[in-house]
Amino acid sequence: MKKRVTLTFPKRAVQMPVTYRLAKDFNVAANIIRAQVAPNQVGKLVVELSGDIDQLDAAIEWMRSLHINVSQSIAEIVIDQDSCVDCGLCTGVCPTEALTLDPQTYRLTFTRSRCIVCEQCIPTCPVEAISINL
Repeated sequence: MKKRVTLTFPKRAVQMPVTYRLAKDFNVAANIIRAQVAPNQVGKLVVELSGDIDQLDAAIEWMRSLHINVSQSIAEIVIDQDSCVDCGLCTGVCPTEALTLDPQTYRLTFTRSRCIVCEQCIPTCPVEAISINL
């Protein structure tokens, strides 16, 4: 099972090797999608956690016991087809190839199931046709 979560670390927990402990102690893989972590500051990680449902739940409870705020991410990328000019700039920054140009029609194709909501495409779009739906 997979869960995409946002972790907000208090200053005192930023130095802890959380992703290592998730793997070692709970057998949970953590794919880091976005990170904003610095010493002595509140840190944020957007991660996709993979593992057995019971292990995921135990890992989340463990993180909460360390006063790490764990919130479920349910956002998704939205593309306004009327505004999109099919320039393909977003395809160059998409790490999962969820955004591609059809080789026959040169139209943008979005495969939602591949999207990890990293949001790299949003600032890349010159006509602001890509946004996030919270």
